[in-house]
Formats: sequence, structure tokens, C-alpha cells
Amino acid sequence: MTYELYYWDGIQGRGEFVRLALEDADTDYIDVTREPGRGTGEMLKLMESTSEAHVPFAPPFLQDGGQIISHVANILFYLGPRLKLLPKDETLRWFANGLQLTITDFIAEVHDTHHPIATSKYYEEQKEEAKARAFEFVTNRVPKFLGYFERVLTHNPEGSGHSVGNATTYVDLSLFQVIEGLRYAFPRAMRHYEPRYLELLKLHASVKARPNIAAYLASPRRLAFNENGIFRRYPELDIGP
Repeated sequence: MTYELYYWDGIQGRGEFVRLALEDADTDYIDVTREPGRGTGEMLKLMESTSEAHVPFAPPFLQDGGQIISHVANILFYLGPRLKLLPKDETLRWFANGLQLTITDFIAEVHDTHHPIATSKYYEEQKEEAKARAFEFVTNRVPKFLGYFERVLTHNPEGSGHSVGNATTYVDLSLFQVIEGLRYAFPRAMRHYEPRYLELLKLHASVKARPNIAAYLASPRRLAFNENGIFRRYPELDIGP
């Protein structure tokens, strides 16, 4: 059965972490809100249902037959074995899940650089607070998170250039997206930081060169970054470390 992915139309956002896994595995899926005749209304109807037993709070969520799975890390943990993007070893699977949850934390902090007060307010209503939050993020949090993932790659006992085990996992795909997003949102800061994280850069390059990922990135299915998503380019927030 074809997977059905529900996420906001027009932005990569958190849904992109799931798309990358589905695309890398060359798996049939439907991006529901981009489908003619279905769209965002269908997603909202499901979220607001008073009759469904398992209603997701927010997108992204994945429907696989009668099963609905919400939250990026949870979706990827579900898909990982099915798409062959997780090691068979259970210990490594739980470690991969922990890494993905750490990426979830990182992405939440990216979001808060442009919405530090409330998601219900426009960026223009919290620009001064956003500038202060972005300064903290760029100077302290970016090197903390990237430094951690660099250590994970460096000390992988498999010595394989992957974050977990000796083959590509959804964590590797997600780290690729993190680097892509940071380069878009904080190009000045990333030019400063990237020379420190050579293993992450190698991983990014290897994921980008994977045939199915390369085809996806060149296709119209890959939405462009924009100022409605999580990674937003506001020059005044790209503060040099």
C-alpha cells in the first residue's frame, strides 16, 4: 500500500525529513496536501476529527493503511526497518532514534530564532527578540549541536562515514537536511563553522550524491527553502560568531 504523508503545502519544514527517507528508498508515497482534489483541507479535517480514535495533534503524520503515525522521529523509527534505513541491531536502532530526537531538539531551536515569543505572531512582531535569540543560537547552540554530531561520526566504531552502523540510515539523511537548512538560513555563520566539521561535510556530500536523493533534489518534488518554513533567511539574524 502507498504511504500517505500529510504536511503543509508549499514548505519543506519538518515534513522534509520524512520525504528524504521515502525518496531515498524509492518508495511510492502521496504528498497529500499537494494532491489535486485533496489538499490541506483533507489534512485539517483529519486533525480536527471528533470521531477518529487516533487523531494527530499536528503534521507531519504518515498514514499506512489504517495506521497513523505522528512526529518526525516516530515516523522515521516506524519507516526505518521497512525502508532498510536502520541497522538490524536493536541497540543501534535505539541509538539512531536518540540521534533523531536530538535533531528534533535542534530543529526546534532553529524555529525559535525567528519565532522566539510566539508562533501565533509574525516575525515582524518579534524582530528584536529574534535577533537576541539568533545571536545565542549562532554563537553557542550551533557549535554545540554540530560538534556533537561530528563526534558521533568520528567515533562510530564501524568507521564507515555514517552516524550509525556501516550503512546509510535516516539519521544520515536528516543530518544532510540540517546542513542544507543551516546553509540557507545562516550562510555567514556556516562559512565560519564548516571547516571545523569535516566529517559532517563528508556525510552531506555522500548523501547528496546518492542516486535517488540526487534525482529528488533535481525534481519539482523538492520544494525550495522559503521564509514560511523552519529554515528562514533573514540577513539580520545571520550574526557572525
